[in-house]
Formats: sequence, structure tokens, C-alpha cells
Amino acid sequence: MRRRVFVGGAFGGLGLSGAFGKPPKPKTGGIPVRLFGRTGVKVSIIAQGGARMDLHPDVAAAAAHVRRMYDLGLTYFDCARSYWGGKSEEAYGIGLRGVRKNVFLTSKTTKRTRNETKKELETSLRMLQTDYLDVWQMHDVRTREEIDQILSPGGAMETFEAAKKAGTCRFIGFTGHFDPETHAAMLKAYNWDSVLMPVHAADHAYRSFEQTALSVAAEKGIGVQAIKVFCKAFLLRALSPSECLTYTLSMPVHVAICGAGTQGQMEDNIRTAQSFKPLSAEELAALRKRAIVGQGVYTGPTMEYWKRAV
Repeated sequence: MRRRVFVGGAFGGLGLSGAFGKPPKPKTGGIPVRLFGRTGVKVSIIAQGGARMDLHPDVAAAAAHVRRMYDLGLTYFDCARSYWGGKSEEAYGIGLRGVRKNVFLTSKTTKRTRNETKKELETSLRMLQTDYLDVWQMHDVRTREEIDQILSPGGAMETFEAAKKAGTCRFIGFTGHFDPETHAAMLKAYNWDSVLMPVHAADHAYRSFEQTALSVAAEKGIGVQAIKVFCKAFLLRALSPSECLTYTLSMPVHVAICGAGTQGQMEDNIRTAQSFKPLSAEELAALRKRAIVGQGVYTGPTMEYWKRAV
């Protein structure tokens, strides 16, 4: 499902300037920042995600997109070794050449053992053309067994802690979108710097990360990265892109990672971030209701297919 297919319909009837043509280009810069948990580092409230770099025809085109986003003022760039078979990291390395020290750069590994993660880190650093990551993360943690493997002798945590001590990563964290109970358990199992999880207006209706894991992260002062802001475009049946992003940014998160692969999509997101004002409790509740009312079969596990089935 391509988000851009829904954007025109989502904007229809809203009386926006440029409704019958291209919207104005966002101004350069002016993206608000927040302290990233207890790290002491300020980060932009939206980030370019690396998962949809595969929407570009080749690495060169993806790299050019990355550089355009930097030129528009984005300073947070999210990636993973597994994205696009490694090509996303390659595109980031090319696109951020010469400006690496001006951005907050992250990557992730799906490996769970000490030796495997060490090799992946070496590859990520080489492809990203950097000698350090701002955040390195254990990607897509789903089960209690994975937690045990990661934290046990010979597990990935040994490499992560060594990398932080050596300065090849500044902060360490983990990610996931499968099971909020596993997320809460992982949050409690270690003194993390960051966490990544789904935070969106329909999350409350099915296996809610917002209700189960987000509060734990907030209590511990961990830097929170929000994903699935638009629910793989499913939410655009009920809400506009701006409403989706404003909802997420009004929650106790520090950055919303937008997986948009096109310049137009990210320009939409930048405009929303530049004009962001937090929603009231009443406004948040109204968006939660609209997010699920009228969606029919597209609620719960049918919409959030990435979460663990009942």
C-alpha cells in the first residue's frame, strides 16, 4: 500500500492552498527539537526512516533523496542493516557524505549473538561511511527467549556494551512492533538509552504499545522513537497525514520516524513538524475514536498485521 495514493484523498475538501496543484515547498529548517530521553542530546522531532528507501529506483536516487531531506533541515536519520538488503545504509552513507557530524544517525541489527553482531556493526559502519553510530539497536525483538539470548553470556549485549565503551556507538537501544508485553519486559531488563515502538492513533484498539510499554519507557526516562505513524497508510482512510503525525508527536515520544520514501511525503511531514502544537486530551481522544470508527474490517489484527496474533 503506497501512502501517496491516500494523501490526495486525505487532503480533499480541507481547503488547503494548493489543493489543485502542488503544495508550497516547506521552508528550510525550523523543525523543533526535543531532549532525547536522559541522553542529554537534542534531536529533531521527526526523522527520515530507512525502511522505504526501496521505493527509489536505485541507490543513487535514494542517496539524492537523503541529501535533499538534510538540506530541508532533517537531522535525524534512522536505518538498519536489513533494510533493502543493505542498500539503505549504502544510500545513507553516500547521501550524508561530508555532513555526518551534523546529523543523528542510527542503525540496527537483527543478530542476537556476540560474534554475529560484531560483524554486522563493522559492515554498518563501512556502508554508512562513519566511525560511530549515535544509536545502535537490537532490531525487531519479539519473544522472551530472544531477551534471554541477547542478555546471556555470548549474547548481543556483550558486543553492544563493548561498542559503547569503544565509542563506535554513543547509545544503545532496541526496537520492535510485535508484542507490547515483550517490549515492556525488555524495557525492564536493562538500563537502555533508547527504544523504538509503534505509537499511533489506532494502537489502543489492539495489543497496545501505548498502554503497555510507552509508560514504562517514560518512567525510566528512555529516549522514545515512534514508528507506524500512518499504520502503513491504513490510517489515512480515517485521518489526514498531518493528523496522524500530530497525534504521535503529542504523545510522550521524542522523535517520530517517518518511513516515507518520496520527497513529497517528507515535505508534508516537515510542514506538520514546523507548525506542530500539542493536542489536548480531548483532541487526542477524538482522533483515537475517528481512527477506528468506520474502518470496518480494517481494525485490530487486520490493520496492525505486524503485531502478534491473539
